Amino acid sequence: MAQPVVLLGAGRRETCDEFPLARIAALRPVVLVDPDPPAWARPYLSAHLAADPARETQAAEAVLAHAAGHPVAGVLTWSTEHLAAAARITGRLGLPGLPYETAAACADPVALQALLLRHRLPTAGPGDPEQTPDPLVSAETVVLDDEVRIVALTRTTPGPPPARVALRHCVHAHDGLLHNRFLRQCVERTVRALGLTYTVAHVTLRLTARGPRVLDVAPHLPGDLIPLLVERATGVDLAAAAAALATGRHPELTPTRQRAAAVQFAYPTVTGRLTHLRLDPAADHDPAADRMLLTHRPGAPVTAAPHANTGDRLAHWVVTADNPTDCETALRRLARHLTATVLPTTDVYAA
Repeated sequence: MAQPVVLLGAGRRETCDEFPLARIAALRPVVLVDPDPPAWARPYLSAHLAADPARETQAAEAVLAHAAGHPVAGVLTWSTEHLAAAARITGRLGLPGLPYETAAACADPVALQALLLRHRLPTAGPGDPEQTPDPLVSAETVVLDDEVRIVALTRTTPGPPPARVALRHCVHAHDGLLHNRFLRQCVERTVRALGLTYTVAHVTLRLTARGPRVLDVAPHLPGDLIPLLVERATGVDLAAAAAALATGRHPELTPTRQRAAAVQFAYPTVTGRLTHLRLDPAADHDPAADRMLLTHRPGAPVTAAPHANTGDRLAHWVVTADNPTDCETALRRLARHLTATVLPTTDVYAA
């Protein structure tokens, strides 16, 4: 039987963290470090350590005490907040993982920005007015000892400001930017500057007229069902790759599919109380539909997209097709199967 991996924090269902947990649990036993495991995560766990992964010392002591009497093959997290704790634990146990200094820098946006600028990498700072209209792309990257491999690109459609929450992600196996040497060089230089090794990384870039600009680096599995989109479009299993890297093994990264996949998130159009939410069962018969799920319940307060966060998502649906254009058509078609009613309340953001 495969030895277990320790996971720091289950994540949140609204950011679709159930998918990677299910994938990893199918490969190895999972020991979760979390004060109170959410109900949706419990079926995937082999054990639970009641410690707060956000409290670095407490989490490290709990895992080290567990490891004294039980095998631990690796440590994972898909939360930037828990990167430093994971690095401290892997360092103490002699397991593959990020250097502590790298993890701490990636968890601090200011430190990350300073480190990238120190290495003369082009960045898109939050205060840069030129960044807003530019396309947003994330390089789904697997970092080995001496190789930086971009296995897919995720194109993201953000919502309106100020929140600019993600409305849609799309992955295409034949994305032309995969062959763009400026983008590849930017990602490779970023990985080297941060000292990333043996990890899956989600490198977000703005595509400006002056070339790609690094916006963020998350050296862990991305959320929002991006691992599912990568698998549906290319056949590469990022969750399995993350588990393999955490245990010192070489992941399987050979593409087996040449398709496109996309996910759409539905947000309320007005701020208020959700009174009705329904998904027409006919959606299941759409040939492009992969999954379509409601992610909220009537009676809850919700915030409209300009100020929304992931907790305000009403539903999401995933499609697969031969190309991004067909995916976009299918996303619009499936949207007609969702009905929602929100009883407006006083606009708290009004001047």
